[in-house]
Amino acid sequence: MIHEATDNPHLTENWDDQEGYYRVRIGETLDRRYVVYGFTGQGVFSNVVRARDEARAKQDVAIKIIRNNEMMHKTGLKELEFLKKLNDADPEDKFHCLRLLRDFYHKNHLCLVFEPLSMNLREVLKKYGRDVGLHVKAVRSYSQQLFLALKLLKRCNILHADIKPDNILVNSSKVVLKLCDFGSASHSADNDITPYLVSRFYRAPEIIIGKGYDFAIDMWSVGCTIYELYTGKILYPGKTNNHMLKLMMDLKGKIPNKMIRKGMFKDQHFDPQCNFMYVEVDKVTQREKVTVMTSINATRDLMADMLGYSRLPEDQMRKLTQLSDFLHKVLMLDPSKRISINQALTHPFIQEKI
Repeated sequence: MIHEATDNPHLTENWDDQEGYYRVRIGETLDRRYVVYGFTGQGVFSNVVRARDEARAKQDVAIKIIRNNEMMHKTGLKELEFLKKLNDADPEDKFHCLRLLRDFYHKNHLCLVFEPLSMNLREVLKKYGRDVGLHVKAVRSYSQQLFLALKLLKRCNILHADIKPDNILVNSSKVVLKLCDFGSASHSADNDITPYLVSRFYRAPEIIIGKGYDFAIDMWSVGCTIYELYTGKILYPGKTNNHMLKLMMDLKGKIPNKMIRKGMFKDQHFDPQCNFMYVEVDKVTQREKVTVMTSINATRDLMADMLGYSRLPEDQMRKLTQLSDFLHKVLMLDPSKRISINQALTHPFIQEKI
């Protein structure tokens, strides 16, 4: 009789909501060993619960329960594949990608069991650094850990393609960080040109103009994230892809013509002479107006941005100067000119502790 119930589609509705999320109950046991005691949150692909593993002396775990529909299930399986690959390539857990402990199915839902990291860097910023950012000491340590994660991704030929503070978790002491959420990841060879890959504020210029891309897109996202950790502010809060390009060029000057010409979507943003066509919406008429900018010069200064009005002690000032140099090299508009992962890890900002 019980077997019949799980095969009857009308009965699955009891435990799924309309969107295919599993309705978890506190105190419920999953896979005959995980007792659910709390909720962490809900994302596009899944909901996440906290549980204690009865088979491992009540060890704390996080369980990601993938939504019950075909597309989400496929994404979940892909994430599972990438996590296994990354974990296998890092048996000693030195490269700061989230550890997957097990996977199982529960009432038609793929479930991924993770080490229990409770807080992401967006939440850390909100709690400890609202609009002012974190201490440069923490930013240095987090930067080093993020670049170690990039090193492992490259070694495994994986593009994460959604690095941002929300997808970086920290342990309870806030000392160790792990890159998580590989739902948008891909093999580095499978890079479909799409202008909407990566969350917009962290999206590299080569994606926006439709040029082929590689591991450098993840480095770009890490650079934007590091700036945000230090300042508490988003580096490029663009409203559209076009606006994103404008903000990038305000800081870094014009995108090289050679790079523009390789872009599949260049005509949306540049005229045949490679002049930038800035699209704005008129505040009064709500109509789009296009300004052709024949020359673009950097008007923003990264160092001044990060310093703000604060007066820093000399050791912090030296670190900030190093951070500014570091970010300039990480955030080069031309991906081929960006610093290598190994060069980044040996940069004075990362190497010299404060």
